Amino acid sequence: MTIGTYDPNLDGEDLRIGIVQARFNEDVCHGLLAACLAELKHLNVADEDILHVTVPGALEIPLALQKMAETEQFDALIALGAVIRGETYHFELVSNESGAGISQVALDFGVPIANAVLTTENDEQAEARMAEKGADAARVAVEMANLAIVLEELGQATEEE
Repeated sequence: MTIGTYDPNLDGEDLRIGIVQARFNEDVCHGLLAACLAELKHLNVADEDILHVTVPGALEIPLALQKMAETEQFDALIALGAVIRGETYHFELVSNESGAGISQVALDFGVPIANAVLTTENDEQAEARMAEKGADAARVAVEMANLAIVLEELGQATEEE
């Protein structure tokens, strides 16, 4: 194998992207989605190559991602949601469990997942971060999908040798 460098590829043409969006903290989640979709379009991902589904909240995101990953129809997935600290321990539970579930799906299925589930102290922080985090999720999904494709092709070429 030749040692080299792979430059990040942010061209989303022909990539299939699945988005799971929580409905809880609806205004923030809509802001995440709008920024994400705008950036996917900017990165040449066609509208017909995007599947967007919604779930009640952040804890439901991993199951929807898992079901999408099982179809083997997506080059990358995106998780969108907002967990805003309240007065109880529930914030930690939801933040930790949704994050762990999202990571587990990515590892179990070998599909890149951009985790854009915001965890903030208050609504103002979430609103300040939603546009950049939504756009960032689109860039991460496209870059990692392209990297996964290259590495898969490299693995296939190595097997043939």
